[in-house]
Amino acid sequence: MIIKKFSAASFRNIEKCEIEFSDGLNLLHGKNAEGKTSVIEGIYIFSRGKSFRAREDGELIKFGSDGFYTRIEYEGGSGEESLEYSLLFKTRQRKKNGYKLKGVSEMIGSFRSVLFYPDNLEIIKGGPEERRSFINVAISQCYPSYIKYYSDYKKALENRNCLLKLASKGNYYDINEISAWSESMAEYASYIYLIRREYIEKITPYAKKIMLEISSGKESVDIEYEADFTPISLDREYVKNEYKRILSESVDREIRAGVTLFGPHRDDIKIMINGTDSRLFASQGQQRSAVLSLKLSEGEVIREISGEYPVYLFDDVLSELDEGRRRYVLSSLGQRQIIITSCESDEYSGYMANVIEVAGGKYVSSHRK
Repeated sequence: MIIKKFSAASFRNIEKCEIEFSDGLNLLHGKNAEGKTSVIEGIYIFSRGKSFRAREDGELIKFGSDGFYTRIEYEGGSGEESLEYSLLFKTRQRKKNGYKLKGVSEMIGSFRSVLFYPDNLEIIKGGPEERRSFINVAISQCYPSYIKYYSDYKKALENRNCLLKLASKGNYYDINEISAWSESMAEYASYIYLIRREYIEKITPYAKKIMLEISSGKESVDIEYEADFTPISLDREYVKNEYKRILSESVDREIRAGVTLFGPHRDDIKIMINGTDSRLFASQGQQRSAVLSLKLSEGEVIREISGEYPVYLFDDVLSELDEGRRRYVLSSLGQRQIIITSCESDEYSGYMANVIEVAGGKYVSSHRK
């Protein structure tokens, strides 16, 4: 998959731009706060459906404007296509090849990219919610139907939590209604659990191989999915019934807590380096290598499932890697398309790159070097 052009208007600090990208390495070069990350952000929205650094779309609107507009032109297995996303007077509009889409779920899966940015270290250092977010986003690009399962699960969870909260305060509650929402949760949870398990099984061999290569054979990474139970069968009906049992048996305890204590919304991913928990015992360099191996492996799984590599977006992170790790990334990705932001272009001397100079929201392809 190759992105050909990114266009934007009134997006972040971009007044208006049209940026053309080459097939290989593209370097967005400029000082801080000039608009490099805005491009990465604008492109990634088409993969995830939302920004990776803004809570609300309104934050993406350039100051003094009524809305923003973004568009990408890309080439994939279906040929040349385009996606558009805009927000004007609080009204969102998404289009694919000029035709309106009903919602974000219809857009995700069309254009695939892998994002690596400084906050990704929280996959290792942060809490379980960071690791769940990583796997949810990664899976959604491979299996767009996962989004609906997870959305429906969260709605059922929200309704069940409301009833548990009422019950915890001594208000009247209908146990049959709680059971009904438990049934719905178990249905969706079985899909979520099995898809996550399958994804972990796919990504682990790639991550292990890449980690060994980065560390010259000194370090290996393993990934384990931690859930409320370890099923003796991966039959979906069996997994669903196990969730029903757990939710049924925990009702009294959850009423006292006023919240649902079990389910995929509380699961975790254990990432180990040389057999030890990376969150507790790994050095900063090891943690950085582990996250890098996960992100590069994410691209490999996308290729395995979709048949083509995603676009790789690296926002101000390769400069934080030592020369060996940086060389590994740039050499291992070969002719796959990479878009990198950096304040230092000298770090990429020796690599053929489409250099785009960035200043004040203006973008000029200067030269190839």
